[in-house]
Amino acid sequence: MADTAELLENEIIDPVTGEIIDQKELAERLLQQAKEQGVSLVGPGGLLSQLTKNVLETALDAELAEHLGHEPGGIPIGENIRNGTRTKTVLTEIGPVEIEVPRDRDGSFEPVIVPKRKRRLDGVDQIVLSLTARGAHDW
Repeated sequence: MADTAELLENEIIDPVTGEIIDQKELAERLLQQAKEQGVSLVGPGGLLSQLTKNVLETALDAELAEHLGHEPGGIPIGENIRNGTRTKTVLTEIGPVEIEVPRDRDGSFEPVIVPKRKRRLDGVDQIVLSLTARGAHDW
């Protein structure tokens, strides 16, 4: 049982691939990349804000694709199609993050990761680390 606790303290198990991700190694890589690009760690436009924004927007795009039944640029299954985005500021563990939330034409899209009318998000840091380790960021 102690081995499992130790694993969970130092590593993340990717829920999609089952891969074990070393949190310290991931953090070191991200910090080095930020330093090389002159990006601060915290604050508006900082590394953590950018990662959080990218992860949330990627997840929202995937949710909308699943809701509509096709990827962007794909052939719509029904009448409902993408209808741009709206800006929303969400409050996370690292501070406020402004994101673009995709919309659908008939307004039936109900996002799960960033629900409508909810501004405070908890647990986003673990999602960001997991998806970033798989390469879901582009900044």
